[in-house]
Amino acid sequence: MCGIIGVTGDDGALGTLFDGLRRLEYRGYDSAGVALVDGDHVWRARAADGTRSVDDLHAATADAPPSRTGIGHTRWATHGGPTAENAHPHEDCTGRIALVHNGIIENHAELAAPLAARGHTFTSETDTEVLVHLIEEEMSGGAGLADAVRATLRTVRGAFSVVAIASGEPDLIVAGRRSVPLLVALGDGTGLVASDVSALLGRADRYFALDDDQVVEIGPGTLRVTTLEGAEVDPTAVTVDPAWDVVAAQMDGFDDFMSKEIHEQPRAIADTLLDRRASDGALVLDELRLSPDEVRAVDKIVVVACGSSYHAGMVAKYAIEHWARIPVEVEIASELRYREPVLHERTLVVGVSQSGETLDTLEALREARRAGARTIAVSNVVHSTMAREADGAIYTRAGPEVSVASTKCHLAQMVALDVLALALAQWRGTIGPQGVGAAMDELARLPSMVEDALGRQKDVDAVADALLGARDYFFIGRNVGYPVALEGALKLKEISYLRAEGYPAGELKHGPLALIEPGTVVVAVLDPLRDKMLSNVAEASARGATVVLVVSDATAAATAAATAAAATAAATAATAAATAATAADHVIYVPNVREPVLAPVVEVVPLQLLAYGLARRLGNDVDRPRNLAKTVTVE
Repeated sequence: MCGIIGVTGDDGALGTLFDGLRRLEYRGYDSAGVALVDGDHVWRARAADGTRSVDDLHAATADAPPSRTGIGHTRWATHGGPTAENAHPHEDCTGRIALVHNGIIENHAELAAPLAARGHTFTSETDTEVLVHLIEEEMSGGAGLADAVRATLRTVRGAFSVVAIASGEPDLIVAGRRSVPLLVALGDGTGLVASDVSALLGRADRYFALDDDQVVEIGPGTLRVTTLEGAEVDPTAVTVDPAWDVVAAQMDGFDDFMSKEIHEQPRAIADTLLDRRASDGALVLDELRLSPDEVRAVDKIVVVACGSSYHAGMVAKYAIEHWARIPVEVEIASELRYREPVLHERTLVVGVSQSGETLDTLEALREARRAGARTIAVSNVVHSTMAREADGAIYTRAGPEVSVASTKCHLAQMVALDVLALALAQWRGTIGPQGVGAAMDELARLPSMVEDALGRQKDVDAVADALLGARDYFFIGRNVGYPVALEGALKLKEISYLRAEGYPAGELKHGPLALIEPGTVVVAVLDPLRDKMLSNVAEASARGATVVLVVSDATAAATAAATAAAATAAATAATAAATAATAADHVIYVPNVREPVLAPVVEVVPLQLLAYGLARRLGNDVDRPRNLAKTVTVE
């Protein structure tokens, strides 16, 4: 989840490092640092002031020496607090070697103890620092930097991407990885390395991905890739999507990246749906290395994901079971690895991750493959580790998502998973060509419906104004409305720091109702089980809650009709439902989606806008919420 940038062969190395660090800020960080090769030693500066660290670091480098080679890092604290002493880069005892690292070194304590006994001085609380001292020992015995890095990484347990420089080899950067992403790029006489393609754009014309347990030696315009044992291997070239350009990472007149990305959602959905139907009506996935027979043999699907991706997976369960008639389990990725899941060759495991590098999800997919299961990755990044290792990949094509809280990638994930559900149904013959075509036509309507929902932002803003000051929120829904409620609660927590919980509406009576009191806000996603939901709304309203309904235009019309009928009818269920609807304090209307399993794509939009509106009114940084990171590459 930290950010790495390195460059060699560049007369303006420090400027390139800062440009890369700026582009990596979206990943979330609490400290930052740079190191430059300067004659017979390494010059270093670090800062630890939360999301202001890069600004502070820039001021601290006013007296930096000229250099053609350097490395930079933004850190999100794991081992040791967010202090300057714990910030990267870390140096060896001689001040001639510097290193940055993303990930976790699991055996750092057992490696550090003998080093300390031999006189090495540790100046941080991090697991990372042990690496630079191990490299120092190897080089003190006569090894070059590349051999020293290879020898060090052979002793390490854990997940890592590591980048090192040394004053004795001023034009060389050495990097290695296991489980944590690292990209290498070459320009005209320059070599670069970064944890994310955004830091490299515009500075290179050739891009390469390191595979697990590979080490790369990068020079000005050159590279050499080896295994940890030193055997040379061909580098894995990757193609960078033209949509991933520097301009795409700018705010285009919006106040922040989150609002920009919320309003990019119609385009993200449309791009994700582009060219999904062949001329014969067959559905097309991006990369599928499974035969039709292998797909038809599947008798269970397991979706693994974290956070917003997990909520997209929950929506996918309804779609897959509805169309393909295959039982689906949805697992939080970090939990699947530590029990005994029943996975076998007839299981299809679908990993969902915006970056394609989320460590828990990646390791869950690897666990599935070890058990003989088939795997598919849903990722927003082409050639991500998950996409490369899985038996198939579906790309969400949402473009760069800079804000830490996911919006457009979440919607694109739901749409991509809907396409997968229809493809499974088509391959298994559970619905015919006409049914597939009708569902795809309804998917094609979603961009315009999301655009319509975004056009109602003033209505949501009015609700945000009315709710300002409330501290406790419950989001409830049933059926596909339940994962929408979970996502609404997550968005509110992430960026407003308000207490928010999502529940299946029927569970209110089984405990949570005890917490409903005057001042509590209950946000109810009314569709698709309107009458049942209105009963739960009445329970909350009767206990003094402030009720917000998210209602489709069609349901609004039906409720109005029920209200009119209730005026002349005796007390009936319809009367009770109409009364509950009119008792709501606020109603947010959304466009009607004819196919219920697709409705979450539209219904989640006002909940994004509500969270955004409240966070801005509270003065929060919506792009970089506290304690969170964009790409989570540690457990």
